[in-house]
Amino acid sequence: MSEAVREVPKKERPEFRNIHVTELSNYRLPLAGIVSILHRISGFMMFALLPVVLYLLELSLRSEISFAYFQGIASHPLCKLVILALVWGYMQHFCAGVRHLFMDLHFGLDKDSARKSAASVLVISLAATLLVALKLFGVF
Repeated sequence: MSEAVREVPKKERPEFRNIHVTELSNYRLPLAGIVSILHRISGFMMFALLPVVLYLLELSLRSEISFAYFQGIASHPLCKLVILALVWGYMQHFCAGVRHLFMDLHFGLDKDSARKSAASVLVISLAATLLVALKLFGVF
């Protein structure tokens, strides 16, 4: 090895530490990162609540008496909030999934397009959830 190579000073490398839970509020994720995390949360939420949804579906289809029981359960405000959370989860997961499919086709990969598509996913999913909430709570 030549002496020119040996004498080059090494740069100080940045030190990266693991993120602690208490430090999470200090980090600013880009909008695309927030949409990605919400995509994972909504997918897990739908998977975890699938037995509840299937039970309610079975109740609504078994007989007229069980359908009346289902209506009693579904009219409770807490149950309406759970249903609304599931609707948001589905809308968020669906819209973010469509966004990811377009990105898999190499559309909207640049920074500006990714930010716009992430914002549109949030706006569309929240607007659709708001419409369902208005219908669910009897506004129209």
